[in-house]
Amino acid sequence: MDSTRRRLALAGLMLPFAPLRVSAQPAAPSRTPDVVYVPTPDDVVDEMLKVAKVTGKDVLYDLGSGDGRIPITAAKRFGTRGLGIDIDPQRIEEANANAKAAGVTDKVKFVLGDLFQLDLAPATVITLYLLPQLNLKLRPRLLKLKPGTRIVSHEFDMGDWKPDQSLKVGVRNVHFWTVPKGGRYRKA
Repeated sequence: MDSTRRRLALAGLMLPFAPLRVSAQPAAPSRTPDVVYVPTPDDVVDEMLKVAKVTGKDVLYDLGSGDGRIPITAAKRFGTRGLGIDIDPQRIEEANANAKAAGVTDKVKFVLGDLFQLDLAPATVITLYLLPQLNLKLRPRLLKLKPGTRIVSHEFDMGDWKPDQSLKVGVRNVHFWTVPKGGRYRKA
């Protein structure tokens, strides 16, 4: 197992236990980012956490975590434990600095890696702001999560997987799904 996969596996195994500990140093990414970093506005972050009904009992995974604002906000407001993953080392450095400044490094960690290789099983909430084709590529993995796991996407949907709820936040879209039993989703 290469060091990146080992680090991500350890992060996933240790995440359910507070405090979070990820001690390995980030490795160079194996590929370039799939999306250009665009931060999620704070009002959209608020609505994403609200629609997912995030609590202190949740474990939130932010896929393509950028500057870390979603897990950091969840940790500050609700005591939620979280893991952010991004393929851009600059974003990971920024997110970890933001977590330190917010005083939530005991609740959240940010790791450099490929979200398509991360073990998502510990998550009770998944947040993302990816492109439509990446959401579709990720969908089979999301449908294998525990029934009841909540997924919230800023802006983009999951193709024909009908959201449980969609809402507007100004000009932005937020889509919410709950992983169904048996991995069979309602079609749009």
